[in-house]
Amino acid sequence: MIFRANPSESFDRVRRNRADIHFPLYYSPEPPIPLGQSQMSIAQQRPMTSREWGLLLLLSLLWGGSFFFVGVAVKELPPLTIVAARVTIAAALLWLTAPLTRLAPHRMLDCFAPLAMMGLLNNAIPFVLIVSGQTRLASGLASILNASTPIFTVVAAHFLTETEKLNPRRLAGALFGLIGVATMMGADLAQGLTTHLAAEFAILGAAVSYALASIYGRRFRGLGLAPIDIATGQVTASSLMLLPLALLVDRPWSLPAPSLAVIAAVGAIAALSTALGYIVYFRILAGAGATNVVLVTLLAPASSILLGALFLGERLAPRHFLGLGIIAIGLGLIDGRLARTIEQLLARRLTPRSTSASASRD
Repeated sequence: MIFRANPSESFDRVRRNRADIHFPLYYSPEPPIPLGQSQMSIAQQRPMTSREWGLLLLLSLLWGGSFFFVGVAVKELPPLTIVAARVTIAAALLWLTAPLTRLAPHRMLDCFAPLAMMGLLNNAIPFVLIVSGQTRLASGLASILNASTPIFTVVAAHFLTETEKLNPRRLAGALFGLIGVATMMGADLAQGLTTHLAAEFAILGAAVSYALASIYGRRFRGLGLAPIDIATGQVTASSLMLLPLALLVDRPWSLPAPSLAVIAAVGAIAALSTALGYIVYFRILAGAGATNVVLVTLLAPASSILLGALFLGERLAPRHFLGLGIIAIGLGLIDGRLARTIEQLLARRLTPRSTSASASRD
């Protein structure tokens, strides 16, 4: 129903504007992290339509649901096997949709080296770290920790780029985000290096890798590739890295046969959270712009927490929700919406007073 309109229309708009896109793919399952509105927006910032809000909620469910699907799969399969299956199936599905998305294989082949690096930073490393971490962590907690990706992105960009330096607002947002992470991990840090703490650091390592991928992705702006080309290319490259490694290390044929639930979870994380997630992401990006699509960063953990509680019996501690709230404040500061909202509220409060004062003087 959602894609009944011409499926290639939005991709054409994205391709025509590819020179203006800052393209990191964060969140396969995680959302891409725009750093500056002037560099990355395709559409002018505006209120989203009800259709775009619906797509945004769908995307948050797809990407937030990836943590739930991983939570199901890790009960029976090793991390490398899960990740290799995920990227291989997703790559196959993205290539099957090539007539609709109008991929450019010849340009992708010319850019194989940067696509492979992007696949390493944005798929292979973070996916393996997240799945490894979820062998010890609840899916909801993993999604909250992963939501710190924009925090690491603005900090890394300050040191690795010339144009995205920390200003007071971004610095405040980064500090709030780090305080939120510390709030969630404080009790575990006090207990020393446990397997639970190591798993939390693995998720944070994935967030750092996504941040580096966000910055590395800038170079694609001048390579003549549309975002869907980069998405398909990096997933294909990561499958070429991970599939032989999984076959060598895990020897999947020697593992006990997984249950139907686990097979369905792996299929869902590949088809829904990765392949379909990219397609929905680009539809939103073409219409609403990068500034609006980043809202999925705040919505995805809610899906993971709800699914984990309903189907996996997971329960998070109050400090985890407190940490999520503090991270949300930090993301709001980095994105700029929070500051703009406060300024608008103050302006509305002050304007009537100023008008009344002028009227009384007259």
